[in-house]
Amino acid sequence: MTTVALFSAKPYDRRSFDAALDGTGIEMHYHESRLDVETALYADGAEVVCAFVNDDLSAEVLRVLAGRGTRCIALRCAGFNNVDLDAAGRLDFTVVRVPSYSPNAVAEHTLALILSLNRHIHRAHNRVRERNFSLDGLVGFDMAGKTAAVIGTGQIGAIVARLLWHLRCEVVAYDPYPNDGLVDLGVRYAELDEALAQGDLITLNCPLTDATRHLVNAESIASMKPGVMIVNTGRGALVDTGAVLEALKSGHIGSLALDVYEEEGDLFFEDRSDEILEDDNFARLLTYPNVLITAHQAFLTHEALAAIAETTLANVAAVAAGQPCANVVS
Repeated sequence: MTTVALFSAKPYDRRSFDAALDGTGIEMHYHESRLDVETALYADGAEVVCAFVNDDLSAEVLRVLAGRGTRCIALRCAGFNNVDLDAAGRLDFTVVRVPSYSPNAVAEHTLALILSLNRHIHRAHNRVRERNFSLDGLVGFDMAGKTAAVIGTGQIGAIVARLLWHLRCEVVAYDPYPNDGLVDLGVRYAELDEALAQGDLITLNCPLTDATRHLVNAESIASMKPGVMIVNTGRGALVDTGAVLEALKSGHIGSLALDVYEEEGDLFFEDRSDEILEDDNFARLLTYPNVLITAHQAFLTHEALAAIAETTLANVAAVAAGQPCANVVS
């Protein structure tokens, strides 16, 4: 029997993992707490720790886990920017991830944000509930004929590009590894600076690396079209929040949609409706009528949750049996 301590556990995590456990020989211990240096003590005796995007897997936390017998980190997400991989290597951890669960889920949420933001669905919904049927301030634009810049055309970005192409956008993309299928479709690849400068709307679907951190910053924003729409469903730190706030204030950014936020670790996935919001930048974002924020829910479909649980458990079973695992992060 392999014991797994799953952190940042939500009711939907419990349901999806419990449904996939039969016959795996794995025992799950669920912890609602986010993993950090203090809560790492809860994993005492667990061979595997299962972590999510905002769990802390810094060197300090990994040392605590290693000292209490944990030897495998099973990420139930694609990104691994929250893991100190150098420390993990020194401490002899095996790190596994879920590289693909449902790219459709994130891509469809990206499109939903674009359409909702453009046509002011969130504002219209609130107005109608208050019996305000005025249309002033709700004017959008036709997507057809607009230039959509897709930054990152991996599995998610490729679907986003196709969806926008089907809406008759001119799609320009940036990725170090162009997708031949998208090129055949009519998507044009360009250098990053060129793609950012040409987009009427820009969607960020790339991973967070040293090279992409604060990809949207004061300098890159200055090169963008006035009134540009920016949508981020990748990682929060792709966007320099301070620079975006200044550009929203000046009107250079016309609208902004975020499913991720660079300081989301202390905000998202919890009910904070009775708390004072201490993050001033996030509070400022909420004051803009042309900003639409969801709390890291792009992945949240039944299909994606099932795939995450099944792949995570398969990764754990392979590592426990000493078998090769294609999803090891090196």
